[in-house]
Amino acid sequence: MQRTKWGGIVDDDLDGSGFFRVAERNGVFWLVDPDGGRFLSKGVNTVRFDQDGIGGTEHVPYAEACRSKYGSLGVWRTAVSDRLASWKFNTVGCWSDELVAGAGSQLLTTTPTAELGASFRLHRRDQVFPDVFDPEFSAHIHASADQRCRHRRNDPGLLGTFIDNELYWSPDWRGNDELLTLFLNLPSRRPGKVAAISGLQAHYRDFAQFNAVWRTQARSWEELDRIEHVAAPFVRLRPGVLNDALETKANLANPVREAFSADCDAFVAVLADKYFELCVAAIRAADPNHLVLGSRFGYQPPAGVIAAAGRHLDVISFNCYDFDPGPIIDAYAATGKPCLISEFSFRGDDAGLPNSKGAGPRLATQFDRARAFEGYVAAALSKPNVVGYHWFEHADQPAQGRFDGEDSNFGTVTIDDRVYEELTKTMTRVNAAAERIHAAAVPALI
Repeated sequence: MQRTKWGGIVDDDLDGSGFFRVAERNGVFWLVDPDGGRFLSKGVNTVRFDQDGIGGTEHVPYAEACRSKYGSLGVWRTAVSDRLASWKFNTVGCWSDELVAGAGSQLLTTTPTAELGASFRLHRRDQVFPDVFDPEFSAHIHASADQRCRHRRNDPGLLGTFIDNELYWSPDWRGNDELLTLFLNLPSRRPGKVAAISGLQAHYRDFAQFNAVWRTQARSWEELDRIEHVAAPFVRLRPGVLNDALETKANLANPVREAFSADCDAFVAVLADKYFELCVAAIRAADPNHLVLGSRFGYQPPAGVIAAAGRHLDVISFNCYDFDPGPIIDAYAATGKPCLISEFSFRGDDAGLPNSKGAGPRLATQFDRARAFEGYVAAALSKPNVVGYHWFEHADQPAQGRFDGEDSNFGTVTIDDRVYEELTKTMTRVNAAAERIHAAAVPALI
């Protein structure tokens, strides 16, 4: 197969636009590189010289090892870029030194994160999600996008931009709160609280009907705005195929619980639609040439969030640390949009690291890691709506734990920059065959 300078498969039926775009061929989605090549984004995250200092210290073991090994940052960039290309990767993923992409003999593409919603949440000191109903939200994210995206608008090496990373959409590993409850608990007259109450008012005939479900201490809509804390009357499970079935069963058994669930789902759908609409508009205003790659869902969000993502994004991105990403990929297929696995990995217990904190399965050996990588990618590429996969991450984490305590064997190399041969040989073979595997994907029946 003849390849373009970006690593895409030369295809006479596709035209290059000078930037990356999306195409569908015979029911199978692809990226198209700037020269018209059929492209799948095969990436590695956190490719950086100063990766993962030991938490609470200035000590960065990987940087110290590479400074001794390579002598300078520039030499390291070239060596790492060529090494990634030799493993048939073509993308420098999130949180990476983007200068690595052009430092070697093979051009690599980049996928930065704009952190639009996250920056507004920190600006407003909101609890877990930005108040997208705040009139200042749009102005803030337009200014942020202008700062983070405008200078790259004419760069052919930019595959696209992620909006955010792992925002909180519903109960997950971080807590049991519903976004509706959290917005009801914003300070009085905050735009998000007003929007939440207005939505409930539009749904219920009167306050008593609402309070029969929510059982708050308030006696009117006006008082609901003033009370300091609204407690959710039920706790729901994290979204997912099995949990969704359990939730459906529980709701059928209790109409009040069903009404509560419907309230939460309706609000998060409206919230998601506004979030994606405004964030995509902000990025496109600063950079109309590149793909908007979604917000790297940390888990499968509620159906209304997926639907909103499908209405506004070019590509839906998600992180998935299961052995088989197939069920989650299928959950996004109904949107009719392609999806990108923006983070996945497997850890080996023979690497000499604690592996006590970090996402995903722990396996016995590096051989097991390699086999898991192969099975995962093959399963992903068999889905017609997948256009890429990004491995987390380039180098191992320090045994003492990084800033958040993670201390795991996620790397393609050790913290001393020694290559995991079994893993990277398998990556090379699978990456080289990725386009052939994906071309054989069976389109979903409509």
